[in-house]
Amino acid sequence: MNLEHLKLFVRLAAVNSISQAGEDLGLSPAVASSHLRKLEDSLGVRLLHRTTRHVALSEEGRAFLPHAEEVLASAEAARAAVGAGTTTPSGTLRITASASFGRMHLIPGLAGFLARYPDLELDLRLTDTIVDLVEGGFDIAIRNSALKDSSLIARRLAPDKRILCASPQYLQRHGTPTRPAELKHHECLTLIGMDQWSFQHENRVEVIRIKGRIRTDNGEAVRDACAAGLGITLSSTWSLYRHLARGELVEVLPETPLVNETGIWAIYSSSRQLAPKIRAFLDYFSEYFGSPPYWDLPQS
Repeated sequence: MNLEHLKLFVRLAAVNSISQAGEDLGLSPAVASSHLRKLEDSLGVRLLHRTTRHVALSEEGRAFLPHAEEVLASAEAARAAVGAGTTTPSGTLRITASASFGRMHLIPGLAGFLARYPDLELDLRLTDTIVDLVEGGFDIAIRNSALKDSSLIARRLAPDKRILCASPQYLQRHGTPTRPAELKHHECLTLIGMDQWSFQHENRVEVIRIKGRIRTDNGEAVRDACAAGLGITLSSTWSLYRHLARGELVEVLPETPLVNETGIWAIYSSSRQLAPKIRAFLDYFSEYFGSPPYWDLPQS
């Protein structure tokens, strides 16, 4: 399979124009069209729907795209492994992350990242739905849950410290719990599916099944409801740190630590582990978040 034809196809998928994709790769429209037909002929399927004014990927083209990208990434990784190929990361880096973490911590870091790597383009999808990394054609997924697929690789970018917190107004009205068991008598705000909170109590783990009248699937909504005085919640310090610094939220049960082994992980396919654009992202954001991460530093 011709790598130059694959490069053209991947570029076309990004710009939706044969002439533009060809121009980007130094090809005339006629030569670009010829290369794409040869790729289709070699595969025996139609990858594109063409009209006189538009071009779009066919269903087969959409299915083929992530595999084409993976072949190109693997080829570049192989060249980089022997000191050949592109030294500066380039192309399109496709990332998926949770909406909250992406808005709060990835977006602010992108200006410096793109300034350092001017040949990179980003396709950033922010969603609280867990997407399939390979099926979706993503290079990297940012997650704060354990890695279950052994065909993927996880690199920890930062710890994900979690605490209990409430607004001062809520605690004034309802009192401050002094031990985990007292949470059963409080309004607790939860993410759906997280109605058990585990605490390290002396030499054992104490699991408390909490309840409350508000549950949601969005972490920022839980935090904001907590700041509005609607109850006690468990959340990550990366989401809470500004509210804590302003005194809008205070930590609850600070002397009774949660069982907490989570982290902010970058997940990527093992076949892409040496791709320069992925390595650039991992190294940059590990440095950007810091150790400890900036959200866990004392706020001035």
